[in-house]
Order: sequence, then C-alpha cells, then structure tokens
Amino acid sequence: MEDREIRRVVAATPDAVYEFARDPSNLPLWASGLAQAEVDRRGDDLIVESPIGRVLVRFVPHNASGVLDHEVTLPSGETVTNPMRVVAHPEGAEVIFTLRRRDLSDEEFARDADAVSEDLDRLAHLVTL
Repeated sequence: MEDREIRRVVAATPDAVYEFARDPSNLPLWASGLAQAEVDRRGDDLIVESPIGRVLVRFVPHNASGVLDHEVTLPSGETVTNPMRVVAHPEGAEVIFTLRRRDLSDEEFARDADAVSEDLDRLAHLVTL
C-alpha cells in the first residue's frame, strides 16, 4: 500500500496549531475535505457533512504529544485511520498528515492528496493570523 506524507510548516507554536486543529468547531474553517458544515458532537464522536456525505469522525484523546490521529467512518461503513501530527519546527510547527492509498485509483489518490494539501494550507493561514 502506498502512503503519502503531506507536510506544512506553520509560523505558530505547536500548541497553538494543535489546539486550533483539534477543536471541532474549527474543522469547517480549514478541513473542507472532511467537514463542510457545522460539526454535530455526540460524546467523543463528531458527525460531519463531508464532500462524500455524512461521516463520523473520532479523534484520539487530547494529548501533550501533538497527535491528531483520527478515524473517519465513511457512508459505506468503512473506517479509515488518518495519522496526523503537530511537531516542533525551527520556524514554529510542522503539521504532518499521512494519506493512506487504500483502494483508490491514481486519480482519486492524487485528488485526495491535493485536498489534504489545500486543507493544510488553510490551517497554516488561519493559525498564523
């Protein structure tokens, strides 16, 4: 299985990036590949309207290590695990998202990579404001 790491350096502290990114109310602001409307919270589960329909998202518990791994249960019932980290960088923080290939075609995988890249660009812009 081919994976791709997509990285962005953000001119903000790792804590600021982590806290902004993990806040469910901020997801529609930066993660349009995941959330396109207000997030409905149900305990630890987040119900979001995504480009592929309604999905369930669950992040790992809040932690001091910058881990933002999250599982997304797709409308088909398939659950995809998305590793995501915020780490210290000499210029502030670096966000690292690992995109899993799964059974996607080359075109679908490239489209997903572009969407994640755009999402991380928005995150970097919003946190540095």
